[in-house]
Amino acid sequence: MLPDAAALQSPPACLVAGFGCRQACSDAELRALLDRALAVIKARPCQLLGLATLDRRLAVPGLQALAQELGLALAGYDAQGLGHYDGELSHRSALTWRYTGCHGIAEASALAHCRALVGRTPRLCVSRLASANATVALACPAPT
Repeated sequence: MLPDAAALQSPPACLVAGFGCRQACSDAELRALLDRALAVIKARPCQLLGLATLDRRLAVPGLQALAQELGLALAGYDAQGLGHYDGELSHRSALTWRYTGCHGIAEASALAHCRALVGRTPRLCVSRLASANATVALACPAPT
């Protein structure tokens, strides 16, 4: 049996987006930031496996709306879990540490969720990008 044309044109889903954001951040700002990150590696939204953030940000309306728009689950990780990825961050924020107990939310949550979804060692494929009210990073499984 031959695969259908849509299956041939859609690359496999292998990316996880991690977000850090302010409570009032809009879904439009988050989507624009995500699109910017995807463009860096010439990826498309259909390649996303999931979205992740700090557990205290799961109820942010903009994140909820973005997850619904993309048809993806939004996962949350606590500061202690995100702290396991401190050594892999491209940017360590003292301010984020003071308010959350971890040094970086976007990159760490992308790495943590990629590991949870894929079960392999993750790597950052797009380091932290920032807008006025949010940050995003993309993770994917490391080559074996």
